[in-house]
This record gives sequence, structure tokens and C-alpha cells, in this order.
Amino acid sequence: MHRRRRRTALLLSAAIVAAPLLTACGSDARPGAAAVVGGQRITVAQLESRVKEVRDAQRAAVPDDAQYAQAIAQTGTLARDTLHGMVLDRVLHRAAQDAGVTVSRKEVQQVRAGLEQQAGGAKGLEMAYLQQYGIPPERLDDNLRLQAEADKLAGKLGTTTNDPAFWSALSTASKELDVDLNPRYGTWDAQKVSRVDAKTPWVREITAPSTQQTT
Repeated sequence: MHRRRRRTALLLSAAIVAAPLLTACGSDARPGAAAVVGGQRITVAQLESRVKEVRDAQRAAVPDDAQYAQAIAQTGTLARDTLHGMVLDRVLHRAAQDAGVTVSRKEVQQVRAGLEQQAGGAKGLEMAYLQQYGIPPERLDDNLRLQAEADKLAGKLGTTTNDPAFWSALSTASKELDVDLNPRYGTWDAQKVSRVDAKTPWVREITAPSTQQTT
């Protein structure tokens, strides 16, 4: 089970790590959308609702104001990371569909039961996923379905979620879905299956001290 849990961490975070920045030269996402995936919008309102779920769960778990403020500070990129997860979920699901992979509710519950045993119960598991991955309790089963789908897809491909073959399948699905992010959230690199912050050279230009034109 430790190996499976490590794979989940990889799936959730591997594409969030720092990557070479790309120039945002694609078309803007449709108005009111945080992203468009396969012609289907993820609206800004849907994204904000997901972020609120996490913040509400953090507030409930950490009633102390100082600790809550610290939790907020540690998850300052929550909106962008949440959108990344929402897009990645759809990309993975497409890759699984392409490979003929399905996951039943029973399989999700089996994964959950094993992880709860490791975490010392349901509450322990919910707290661990909230703290480590920003997954609120009401989204935990969805996330575990994602994990099971990833494991089964890797198995179908004869590989693991660590290997290039797995990410190549996700890259293919990402290209098929033609992911388009609202520029405020960066761009989507289909090859790396990752959200990438857009370059903003104008920030440096504005904030750099003026050392010329003094005459």
C-alpha cells in the first residue's frame, strides 16, 4: 500500500513542480472559463467553489487563527494548483477511456479501506489528504478514484506511474482534449501534462529601478 500511496503523491504533484516557463501565445480561454478541456468549460465559479471547499475544510480543521493563517500562507497557490488538479483529472480519465480502463465504486472503497488502515481511521486519512494535498473530505473519494484509475492505466500499459510510458499516454490524451487555460492561471503544456506559469517580463520592467534617462 505504501507504493500505491506514493504513486498518488506523484500523480497529484509531479506536474506541479517547477518547469521551464513557456510563452503564453495561445488563444485565450472562453470568457467566464478558468479552462476549456475537450470543449467543456471549467468555469471560474466552479474553480472558486473548489477552492472554498478547501479553505472551509482548513478552517474547520484548524480553528486557531494563527495556525489557519499559516495554513493559508502555505497554500498560496491553491487556486492554480486546484485548477491543475481539475484539468489533470479529465486528462487522466480520457487516457483511461482510451485504454479501456474503468474503475468501480467497490475498487475505490477498497483503496480507501487500505489507506484508512494505514492512517488510523477515516478522520486520519481525511486530515492527511487535506494537509498534504489540499483535498477536502468531500472530494476524497473522487481523488481515490483518480488514484485507482492511474494504477489500472499503468497496469494496462505494463508500466508504472513513474515511467515515461504512463505520462506519454497522458500527454496524448492532453493533446486530444486541446486544453486551453485562462491566461490568468498560466498555460497548459500538453507534452509535460502540466500547468505552467506564464512569463510576465513587464513586471520586471515596471519594478526595476530607473538608472537611465537621467538627463
